[in-house]
Amino acid sequence: MPVPEPPRRLLEWYADQPLLRAVVPGVVLAALGLLVFWGMFDAVQERDDFSLWDRPVLEFLVGVRSDAVTAVLAALTFVTGPTVLPIIVLVACVAWGVLRREWWRPLLLAGAMIASTLLSLLVKGLVARPRPPEETMYIPGSETTGSFPSGHTIGTATFLLVAGYLVASRRRTWRVVVGWLVVGVLGATAVALSRLYLGYHFLTDVVAAAGLAVVVLGVVTVVDRVHVVRGLPPTEPEPGWSPEPPPATDPQPHASAQASPTS
Repeated sequence: MPVPEPPRRLLEWYADQPLLRAVVPGVVLAALGLLVFWGMFDAVQERDDFSLWDRPVLEFLVGVRSDAVTAVLAALTFVTGPTVLPIIVLVACVAWGVLRREWWRPLLLAGAMIASTLLSLLVKGLVARPRPPEETMYIPGSETTGSFPSGHTIGTATFLLVAGYLVASRRRTWRVVVGWLVVGVLGATAVALSRLYLGYHFLTDVVAAAGLAVVVLGVVTVVDRVHVVRGLPPTEPEPGWSPEPPPATDPQPHASAQASPTS
């Protein structure tokens, strides 16, 4: 019997490590999110690279404002702000728990939203980046907290990405996964655009916020998948992935047939 190639042996070993398989996807997501955030943070601190697009993008969007688009994006930024979004999250989590009679996923979503809010406030306080000039703002002087990162963007992106993951992880069909990614990306992009269009943030603010939201998603993924590995209570639906290793397959299914003697 031939010795498996090193990559195959590594994959076979990985498939037989349920805890590692549970943790790796989330760690990868968190690392990618941190990479995006750090790139934006470094650009803002050094005033180079991606931050060179901050002023041109802001000035372009302010210059093409129209009453109709402004009204729509102002409504969107209000709904996803600190007044309305927490109410939406609270209602969604309570309804989820009551109707589905399970609390792990609703509590995980609520915890992710709290974590993203605290993370946003912490970074805002540490970086202390000034907002864009008041003359560019839709309502001058209405935003007084730090500009980096965008709280609206990280809140919306976290809500859509984490809620979508918690649903898609239990119903992992290609339609559900694609729908989750499309809704998450388009929703977060729309809110980020509203913050730029209304003159409340720079481009690096919203990109950094999206990176932090991916970090939160990565942490949630790790916590949830480790929870699955340890065993689910009867009230929770089965996940769309199995912590058990896949069944062993014969790498050479025709070998025995070739080796059998002929009459």
